Amino acid sequence: MSIEAEAIQKEKTFSLADVPAWLWLGIGIYALLLVRGGALLNDSDTYWQIAVGQWILDHQALPRVDIYSFTKTGESWTSSSWLAQVLYAVSYNLAGWTGPVVLAASSIAATFALFAHILGRRISAGYAIMVAIAALVLSMGHFLARPHVLVLPIMLAWAYGLMSASERGQAPSALLLPLLALWANLHGGFVFGLVLVGAFALDALWNAERAQRRSVTLRWAAFGVGALLACCATPYGWGSILAARRILDLGELLHLIYEWMPADFSKFGAFEMAILMLIAGALHGGVKLTPPRIALVLGLLHMALSHVRNVEIFALLLPIVVLAPVASQFALRPAWSARTGAPMSVVAAVIALLGGWTWLLAANTAFAPPQNHSPAAAVDALMAHNPKRVLNDLPFGGYLIWRQIPVFIDGRAELYGEAFEMAYYRAMQLKDVNELLNILNTWQIDAVLLTPFTPAASLLDHTAGWRRVYADGNAVLHVRTAGTP
Repeated sequence: MSIEAEAIQKEKTFSLADVPAWLWLGIGIYALLLVRGGALLNDSDTYWQIAVGQWILDHQALPRVDIYSFTKTGESWTSSSWLAQVLYAVSYNLAGWTGPVVLAASSIAATFALFAHILGRRISAGYAIMVAIAALVLSMGHFLARPHVLVLPIMLAWAYGLMSASERGQAPSALLLPLLALWANLHGGFVFGLVLVGAFALDALWNAERAQRRSVTLRWAAFGVGALLACCATPYGWGSILAARRILDLGELLHLIYEWMPADFSKFGAFEMAILMLIAGALHGGVKLTPPRIALVLGLLHMALSHVRNVEIFALLLPIVVLAPVASQFALRPAWSARTGAPMSVVAAVIALLGGWTWLLAANTAFAPPQNHSPAAAVDALMAHNPKRVLNDLPFGGYLIWRQIPVFIDGRAELYGEAFEMAYYRAMQLKDVNELLNILNTWQIDAVLLTPFTPAASLLDHTAGWRRVYADGNAVLHVRTAGTP
């Protein structure tokens, strides 16, 4: 039988059982996320992210000043996630809330399929799938239909490309730079991509022969310059880097935003268990890493301990950093090669089946953000009073923007700044009652929309000049009756 005939026969006899494990993992994660798709919409920021994307589509331009609040209107604002916002808006226009759910689920599934494929090039399929599932469990808490999930596969491919180059003692290919440029247009976290360049450059110098270190240093420096330029390949240019930096300058405020809070070990959880198991495994197995890799591991751990949102970065990149040393030290065998995959006919069939199943599920499932972020009835009552300035609770900011009502505050912390948001926090929590009264008077507030659990809502019930006109399990609405309280 000729080679061509054998190839044709192999193609004909290929079955779904021959689909690589990493692809099955991606399919399974996609199905899991779609079944519980409502959880991906459990963040009020999704509302304003889509609203911004729709504004960009409608005006064929990018916002450069705030147009959504009355407290910061006209002030400089950079939408560092503009491309992700456009993608979410397009997906919403195509399929309602099913669109953002499918988009986010597809990106997450692709991330973990790629993750398992990378691991499987050095270790067995069983180990690769186990590590991928462990990373999935650690990351689940931050899986939301927001821009950051769209860059997860890009971050993973970028880090792996840098690591592969460093292990060869060479500079990365310039073909990697478009990945960073895409990252810079999707999410402000691209600055971390620049940090990885420096980290893996040190690793490359460690791996290079002494005679080659000067050459390696110059080539990595050139690549670093290219990476910096790639970060500026956005409609905002250098402003994208400055905007990404502002979030880290929020000081005390970061301790009040859940995803920026430090890890909490007051209760035993998956993250603590993972750290303890890693320490136990390293001590038992005697894992040895080079100083640059040790620094990378400690850096990733520090990031995860400092901010909850970085746990997923720790979960995805730590195995990549230790992959080669551990596989070499314990003589682990790869599960598949770089070209392991399924024939296009099988891939097309799987995609078609997933598409059909997605359509069937969407047709019988009403995806929507949770009611505690969507106070529709309260806002209807609010609009009946024709308010000019509404003091809103932070979780309602996204929905009010969605309803085209100017907000007092929303999830764009880098726009409002530390001083403004800390004063707002003290007022809402009644840590400073005079601050609340000052806000009501200074900003000429004529309606207040808060959650039932916000202390300020109870105070307004007993404050002259204010009347509760609506309340349900999600929101309480007060309107000004007359004069100054």
